[in-house]
Amino acid sequence: MNDLRSRILHCDAVCVVVNKTAGEATEGAGKGMTCLPSLLAAELSKDDYPMPLQQDALPLPTAVHRLDVPVSGCALFARTKGALVFLNAVFSQGAVEKRYWAIVEPPKSNPVEVQFPENIVSQKQELVHWIYADSRRNRSTAYDEPGPGRKRSSLRYSFVGKGRDYLFMEIELVTGRHHQIRAQLERIGLHIKGDLKYGARRSEKTGGIRLHAHSLSFPAFTCDHSTSNKRITVHAEPPLQDSLWQAFQAAKLSSYNAGAS
Repeated sequence: MNDLRSRILHCDAVCVVVNKTAGEATEGAGKGMTCLPSLLAAELSKDDYPMPLQQDALPLPTAVHRLDVPVSGCALFARTKGALVFLNAVFSQGAVEKRYWAIVEPPKSNPVEVQFPENIVSQKQELVHWIYADSRRNRSTAYDEPGPGRKRSSLRYSFVGKGRDYLFMEIELVTGRHHQIRAQLERIGLHIKGDLKYGARRSEKTGGIRLHAHSLSFPAFTCDHSTSNKRITVHAEPPLQDSLWQAFQAAKLSSYNAGAS
């Protein structure tokens, strides 16, 4: 799934959503990183895409839903100044639904906060922490109580199954802090596969981590910047389709069917 055109999930004159691969930077690409906004600008300049109004167009698509470089999945970019203002506002107002898939290492010991049902498939639970983002180290730490520089952070999660060596989680991100999911899971003794920065045992061969933004739902842009009744909803399958992600998807389907019966 390296072809960019095949990874564009939604495109109109004001915004675009792409299924980002691990290693692509949504902003501020450093040495050795792929600059996704530049790739998108080149692709969207082709005649068969909707074109934004020239007087309002941004020089490059600008990230609204920022994903960490090693994370894959739904990444939202504004194409116009008006859409950027609107989309930033609906994100800050909590009007956006963000769901992730994560493959995590089982904890060495079972933290009190995590309830592991016998068959591992669980009801949704909530985690609330206060996160401090250290910009110098590019790392966040989750705490159980408020403190200087810490921001309240919330997510909801459930276990959808397990493989031979890993647990499969679905996560709804309520707030949007720097490295939030990675830091909050670390706090309760869970580590995303491949995420050395947050305690994983070993890295991934691809350089990414097993965290994937599976779905994104947000209000459509309106010219007066009001919240629209129309929503744009996209789903992205993991760009890396290997046996581990396939096992996750099979477990997710099984848990869905069990809940529907």
